[in-house]
Amino acid sequence: MIALTGGTGFVGSASIDAALDAGHQVRALTRRPQKPREGVTWIEGALDQPDSLAALCTGADSVLHIAGVVNAADKAGFVAGNITGTEAMIAAARAAVVPRFIHISSLAAREPGLSNYGWSKAEAEARVTASGLDWIMVRPPAVYGPGDTEMLDLFRMAARGLVLLPPRGRISVVHVADLARLLVTLAAGGGEPAAIYEIDDGEPQGWSHAEFAHALGDAVGKKVRALHAPRLALHMAAAGDRLVRGKRAKLTPDRARYMAHSDWTAAPDKRPPTQLWQPQIPTRQGLADTALWYRAKGWLK
Repeated sequence: MIALTGGTGFVGSASIDAALDAGHQVRALTRRPQKPREGVTWIEGALDQPDSLAALCTGADSVLHIAGVVNAADKAGFVAGNITGTEAMIAAARAAVVPRFIHISSLAAREPGLSNYGWSKAEAEARVTASGLDWIMVRPPAVYGPGDTEMLDLFRMAARGLVLLPPRGRISVVHVADLARLLVTLAAGGGEPAAIYEIDDGEPQGWSHAEFAHALGDAVGKKVRALHAPRLALHMAAAGDRLVRGKRAKLTPDRARYMAHSDWTAAPDKRPPTQLWQPQIPTRQGLADTALWYRAKGWLK
């Protein structure tokens, strides 16, 4: 029995699918009523509702803590979503004596001084490390795949033939299904306690921003021009996005600071052992499949 937070989100939904495919039962936290699904018990509640977390964790064999905040209007939003929420899950897991706690962090936690997001993820990691639980942490890079909305704007730019990029740097990426498979493997007892894993698609040294833009172009069948924006222009664009889309803005000033960093590649010495996990979905194929999914949904022309 896997107790899972974030089950209605992008990574959480994929993790539920992977858990069921592997023959596990899932107990998943949700704010709103969900359709019944065989193998899944939905627990209505939230990270700030201790009774719901107790119901989530009692009798579970592991906790898979995926829920978190990527965008927030201010620092307090990141504190509530990433730090306080993690503290609440740790307390519930302790009280229920759950044998294993899998925490989903971010590569951003390596650079807490760059953004409120990275700082909050680093603080959450510190809480997990000090928890006394049998824990493992995973720091995913950029995650993509069918169901994702975070990369949709990049796909749309590629379809128009011009992809605006941050200052030059390198990134790692991973398909959501590969990430979900690792998370379920860990929740089921794989991996070493107190390990911090950084994963990617297996691409040596990751992707330069321009390389990834051209891969997006191939995925949508378009020859693209990749244009790097100076830091100042990136921050001005963030201010404009906030002005136009308000709290729904994707490019916030906090994210702009994060994006301007030159190295968001997975550290080779933190990759999971190959006998535990290896990526299975080549990124070029995964991007093409994602573009097809967007088009089927009418999200991409």
